Amino acid sequence: MRRSNLPAELGAFVGREDELAELERLLASSRLVTVAGAGGVGKSRLALRIAAGLEKRYCDGVRLAELSAVHDPALLEHTLTEALGLTDHTSKAPREMLAGHLAERQLLLVLDGFEQLVDDCATLVRELLREAPGLRVLAVGRRPLRVAGEALLPLAPLPEDDAVRLFADRAAAAAPGFRLADGNREAVRELCRRLDGIPLALELAAGRLPVLSVDEVLHRLDDRFRLLTGGARGELPRHGTLRTAIGWSHELCTAPERLLWARLSVFAGPFDLEAAEYVCGGAGLPTDTVLDVLGELLAQSVVYREDTPAGVRYRLLDTVRAYGAEWLDATGDTERMRRRHRDWYTGLATWCELDWFSPRQAEVAACADTDLPNLRAALELCVESEGETHLAQYLAGTLWFFWVGCGRLAEGRHWLERAVAGESAAAGRRGAARIHEPAGGAPEHHGDVRLKALWVLGHVAILQGDNTAAVGALHECAETAGRTGNRLAAAYSTHRMGCLALLSDDMERAEELLRAALAQYRELGELNSNVLMGQVELGMSLVFQGELAGAVALCEEVREICAERGERWTRAYALYVLAYACWTRGEHREARELLAECITIDHAFRDLVGLVLAIELLALVTASQGDPAEAAVLQGAAAPVWDTVGLPLFGSGYFSAPRALCEQEAGEVLGTEAYDACLREGRELSLDAAVERALGWHEEHASGVPAPRATRRQTAPGTREPAGSPTGNGGEAAG
Repeated sequence: MRRSNLPAELGAFVGREDELAELERLLASSRLVTVAGAGGVGKSRLALRIAAGLEKRYCDGVRLAELSAVHDPALLEHTLTEALGLTDHTSKAPREMLAGHLAERQLLLVLDGFEQLVDDCATLVRELLREAPGLRVLAVGRRPLRVAGEALLPLAPLPEDDAVRLFADRAAAAAPGFRLADGNREAVRELCRRLDGIPLALELAAGRLPVLSVDEVLHRLDDRFRLLTGGARGELPRHGTLRTAIGWSHELCTAPERLLWARLSVFAGPFDLEAAEYVCGGAGLPTDTVLDVLGELLAQSVVYREDTPAGVRYRLLDTVRAYGAEWLDATGDTERMRRRHRDWYTGLATWCELDWFSPRQAEVAACADTDLPNLRAALELCVESEGETHLAQYLAGTLWFFWVGCGRLAEGRHWLERAVAGESAAAGRRGAARIHEPAGGAPEHHGDVRLKALWVLGHVAILQGDNTAAVGALHECAETAGRTGNRLAAAYSTHRMGCLALLSDDMERAEELLRAALAQYRELGELNSNVLMGQVELGMSLVFQGELAGAVALCEEVREICAERGERWTRAYALYVLAYACWTRGEHREARELLAECITIDHAFRDLVGLVLAIELLALVTASQGDPAEAAVLQGAAAPVWDTVGLPLFGSGYFSAPRALCEQEAGEVLGTEAYDACLREGRELSLDAAVERALGWHEEHASGVPAPRATRRQTAPGTREPAGSPTGNGGEAAG
């Protein structure tokens, strides 16, 4: 995990020297500091500036959680989990997992835009501060949290000199020929005074200079002040001024620009051009004009451009979005636009699922990650809209690759359970009805999408170790599929029951079910990442039963198909089984090479289960290569990862055997005291550091250590053959 996820500053930071010094002092003496002030006053910029400057003071870095787009309290913990870079595969409550992760860390957590969830956020912050003594929280919002021990920094608008400096800087960026000089200095000062030194208002005004002079801006501002003075009773004067400034900027927009501004307000997070064209194009705004109109809003600082791992995205500031949403409500078009937004992101999920089984897998993961706020908004609309639960089931089930393959199990279960709970017997009775066809997606039967949501829910519950919930969902799926003749859903439910048997140490049952599922897939012509993962899991069940040749043959075939299709996620698990086979044969160098690729892939996809299993096996390989100290360090590094995955080594005798063998071999050579010291060293490593260490060990490191030891096997409880396999639930069952 990176030490910081703070965004880069897009423009020069101007002024606020006193506030920065005071904020630094407050953070040194208080564990919770809140920067409060009006929208657009510069709270976020100040907080990010001080957080970046203090990053090195915190052993575990600084993390930013942007909360302005989160309106469902149930998603608050998931958003913090995402901000902390955590992958939670457990069935623990997200709040419990957060507290456990932060308990022994020295970290600064920045919470930006919490006011719509102030009570829930205050409760969560109070609990986290109580459980994590090394945690400090910097909250940013329009009001205090009112938590005991909170230190408050009210942020006022900029003083006049700083306001002039800020305006001049932004004006020079918007209109390169602009210079602050005697001819315009007084007009700029007057403009800054009239806008009360509010940074957002100043930036909006500066964005007009390519078209207007400073004097013309002042003249038009006079008109808009008279027009837009009617704020809500009790509203702070600077709130009214900000609204006036935004309203003035809105009035200066052309009709198409105003319309696009309003329609863009339905996006809950960053969006790309194609999304804007589909969602916002139409009556009054032809699709082929959206690009040019969006460019004008960019030039006027209404919309901002940002580079993301998924490519170029655009974003509205929260205050600007809220203003646009009011105008959209006034037109009576909000619900239609929300449905178009939902349809686009339902279609996006459909395309992503198809592209997951392709060379674009990494791009799909980045896209889903970047678009998560909008996917959440689409899911929320589906769940809350009467008669559209089937759409929620379709979308939540379609996103299985994201929940499972990219470490989002806890949130995936949240949406899957809500979608499934919203429609039960009625869904089966409507089996012949068709769902609304999303953009770019294929329509499906209501009953079919419910069955998919059920087996995906069962899959997620298995990975979280909740066998009761898994059996319930999979049993309903299998029973309904048998009654309605849905052979594909029946195959998936059989597959997932095989995964459950695998994790439960019932290898014979796992082999039986997985073979049956694979036969059904072949008969139906189904081939995708799920199917290949079933083949890997069958290989794992064979490994545990001592049938090494059969396991290798299965996984080599998967490896070849993945190479042909460009699939990497399933490939990592096939490599994992092959690495175990190499270790068993004493081919340690080959095992290490396979595991290096496996770890690289798992880390890229944030697949912590696959990653920690690979590190555990690499520790055993390292011990067998004659470096027990490094093996113990790797074991130590793996230990804290299990805290976010769930029950260490799944409570399985099969999974526990290789770790026990590595501990035995390394402990015999090092002695208890040295072995424990190496474990502690590994535990201190961050996940990124552990991965770097695992990948950085080379054969030459072993030149000065004892010769490799002969490979030893350890029999797992209840097995007929020596096993010691670190594999077992791989792929789908390992997330």
